[in-house]
Amino acid sequence: MTPMLIETETTPNPATLKFLPGRPVMTGGTRDFASPEEAESSPLAEALFDLGDVEGVFFGSDFVSVTAAPGGDWRDLKPNVLSVLLDHFSGDMPLFRAGSAAGIAIEDEAPLENPEDADIVSQIKELIDTRVRPAVANDGGDIVYRGFQQGTVFLKMQGACSGCPSSTATLKQGIEQLLKYYVPEVTEVRAV
Repeated sequence: MTPMLIETETTPNPATLKFLPGRPVMTGGTRDFASPEEAESSPLAEALFDLGDVEGVFFGSDFVSVTAAPGGDWRDLKPNVLSVLLDHFSGDMPLFRAGSAAGIAIEDEAPLENPEDADIVSQIKELIDTRVRPAVANDGGDIVYRGFQQGTVFLKMQGACSGCPSSTATLKQGIEQLLKYYVPEVTEVRAV
């Protein structure tokens, strides 16, 4: 058996580390677990929450982000997270339990949108998918479109981006400016 190396990267959120197992994690989409109850569909997410000092787990295409609970110390937590990840990936264990919702995250309903805004919404989604999501994934998170109403774009931050001290600046100075530049109908971006 070939030894496995899992790389670790810091994220802009000091409570979150990004772990790269050197192989795909999610074959499509992403999955965010904000509680042990949400993690019940995934043996890996459940094992990470069982460590005790974990407040969030996020699966990206080729990484797992883990957020330490307040008061958690990465010096103690990191070796345990690495051990869980090594056991999981070296054992080729399934990411989700059979019959669970697998990689399909059940998303909240988007605010009602005006059908006349379909072209605007399409432009917004395209910009998020091509310009914003790749940059956010590099930081160990994801951003999910939640809706567009009267000039306001609603987005949900996930993974390392959720609760990150710099997420407000990212939304306002990065994403909002980008969307306003390319889609003049956008007047504001809000996190939900």
